[in-house]
Amino acid sequence: MPASLECLPFYGGEFHAPASGEWHVVDDPADGSRVGRCALANAADIDRAVGHALRAKSSWAAIHADERAAVLHRAADRVEARIDEIAELLTREQGKPLCDSRKEIGFGVQVIRYYAEEGRRKFGSLRPSSLPNVKNVVSYFPVGVVGAIVPWNYPVDLYCWKVAPALAAGCPIVVKPPHETPFAIAAVLECFVEAGVPSGVLANLPGTGVDAGAALARHPDVACISATASVAAGQDIMRNAAGNLKRLSLELGGHSPFIVLPDADIEAAAKAAMRRSFSNMGQICITVNRILTHPEAHSPFVDALVAETETIELGPGLDPGRLYGPVTTASVIERSQLHIEDAVSKGARIVTGGGRAASGELGKGLFFQPTLVDDAPLDSLPMTEETYGPVAAIRSCGSLDELLAVSNSLSFGLAAYVYSEDLELAWALADRLEFGAVGINVSDTSELQAPFGGWKLSGFGRELGPEGLDAFLEPKHVKMRVNPLG
Repeated sequence: MPASLECLPFYGGEFHAPASGEWHVVDDPADGSRVGRCALANAADIDRAVGHALRAKSSWAAIHADERAAVLHRAADRVEARIDEIAELLTREQGKPLCDSRKEIGFGVQVIRYYAEEGRRKFGSLRPSSLPNVKNVVSYFPVGVVGAIVPWNYPVDLYCWKVAPALAAGCPIVVKPPHETPFAIAAVLECFVEAGVPSGVLANLPGTGVDAGAALARHPDVACISATASVAAGQDIMRNAAGNLKRLSLELGGHSPFIVLPDADIEAAAKAAMRRSFSNMGQICITVNRILTHPEAHSPFVDALVAETETIELGPGLDPGRLYGPVTTASVIERSQLHIEDAVSKGARIVTGGGRAASGELGKGLFFQPTLVDDAPLDSLPMTEETYGPVAAIRSCGSLDELLAVSNSLSFGLAAYVYSEDLELAWALADRLEFGAVGINVSDTSELQAPFGGWKLSGFGRELGPEGLDAFLEPKHVKMRVNPLG
């Protein structure tokens, strides 16, 4: 693998120099060493890519679903064959351990294969009519040119969540990958091109949200935007997309409560809370932000969670067997520290962690101690805003009603978790939690065949499952009078 990499805009079946002439340097968050540089696309690049996609739209839509499926399967085969190489790229640019990078790319392969087949299973239907001589046919057509905005925390995974269903639906797609982590996606792009995606059907234009992302969202020839982003970015996308009333699928920020009831398996709950709080260093939209315990469970749970957290050993993601690495950007460290300081100033207690991990070799990278703050006030930053870093806040609540009220009190609604051995009670709570997904005795709410997305400010629209394909299809009703026999 070359010591220094380069990522260029790709559209019309070719790589191009950036119109802006601007570049972003990508460093390894584990030690600050240079990984490479990424061109920054701007509105001019976006316009050219959308032009190519528009010209390819009709021909790609006209290809039979079986042929599109064959292209997707070939792409999945190529990604799978290169999984170790792509995983190393992902770890070098993003920081996550190799085992997590391989897992991410492996799930991306599953997503590509799933939508290859799901695209073949999208049937029309004959609907009933109130008149005997009228037939109603409902069928589905590609929405048109799709714009996709992919974040840096799970770049390969979320790239596949958008590209695979869009291509399966018959839509050309222009992707703005994250300029912070562009190289693993660029390798996956190569796999799609080698698999036979026609010129113009798939574009890759890394850039900033302010320039490339905004240009994509406001482009009049883009019919749909699928974005995973912050709430503020999602609001900007909506404003920019209003010009031609684009269809939007937005998965935005979260602030997940983790509820521990008195009869929970404390050891299992602590292991789950630790992993979901600190996997990928908390840089996950469904990470555990608020841990809300019943008073009877509070002390034993906190003791168990602290013990689990203190087993974490940080280090470079390329180290063999490493499970926890650096954060990806310096801003994550700054925000984590700010949230901890705010909670402590309002009466919270740091029970483990609390600052940057800077001893020895860790001092070269962006390492931050996994941190737990107990007795966090409801108005403290980690209890009200998404930290998006390795910090979890804990608070005891006096009753089931208070647990539910605190859980639903924020304007976020992506994921929530409930740990209890009383499944009827847990299910009853899940029904009243205002979130797009609830995990009962599980710490991951994503599932390939189930819809993923949020309520309230966490967005709208769904990815994964059949709903992920529907995001890129327009229904059409044809009402037809037929002549009766006789």
